[in-house]
Amino acid sequence: MHTLSDMTLALQEQANNLSKTGFGGEALELVTRSGPVAKAVLLILIIFSVVSWGIVLIKFWQFRRAALHTKSFLDVFRRSSKFSEVQAVCQSLKESPLVGIFQSGYAELRSQLKQPGHLHQEEESTEPNIPSLKSLDALDRALLRATAIEASRLERQVPFLATTASVTPFIGLFGTVWGIMNSFRSLGAMQSVSIATVAPGISEALIATAMGLFAAIPAVIGYNRFSAGAESLIARYDVFVEEFGSIVNRQAVSGRRRG
Repeated sequence: MHTLSDMTLALQEQANNLSKTGFGGEALELVTRSGPVAKAVLLILIIFSVVSWGIVLIKFWQFRRAALHTKSFLDVFRRSSKFSEVQAVCQSLKESPLVGIFQSGYAELRSQLKQPGHLHQEEESTEPNIPSLKSLDALDRALLRATAIEASRLERQVPFLATTASVTPFIGLFGTVWGIMNSFRSLGAMQSVSIATVAPGISEALIATAMGLFAAIPAVIGYNRFSAGAESLIARYDVFVEEFGSIVNRQAVSGRRRG
């Protein structure tokens, strides 16, 4: 009965303090009272959380701009009759990864035409004379290299979200275990133990777990969202490369037949 009375009084005191200071003040007070190891754990978790939130915001903006510019670029690409017309709008739609892939293929087309016998054609027009290409395989390789570069740029920093999601709960758990160990070691030196002496140490220890989850949950959501978005855009890359190659092959075959 005496122990139950002590627990009731301690809980009432905690409730009164919470009503006076609020949850934020209680949490700040617990962090202030924690030891150096717990503070170091919390600092690491805060760094992970801030960086992952920054990545989430940056990637959200990047993916949104990439999707909008990609849609506009594909409309221009499929509507234009000449590659030079597409090249003219690339600067205004540079957030689209397809622009980098197109420019790589277009540069390869033009470089193959810079050879004796075709220089006068290059001077007269900015549109490559596709039927006179030396190697379609070189064009395919240039497009594939550009695709790999753009895919890598799109997925940059996303693995950090996966690292945050997998590591921070364990870091928080380590802080909690360390805090509980210290609490029980302190309790061992006391002659009488009550809820009033146990609760503060346990509360301090659990702050680390809460902070670990706070850092991990947004990182998991962001990683899944951006991984799915990257896969969707990369699939568009492959379709665009095939479309670009088909146009070049079709024009090359028809040009040779006319020749």
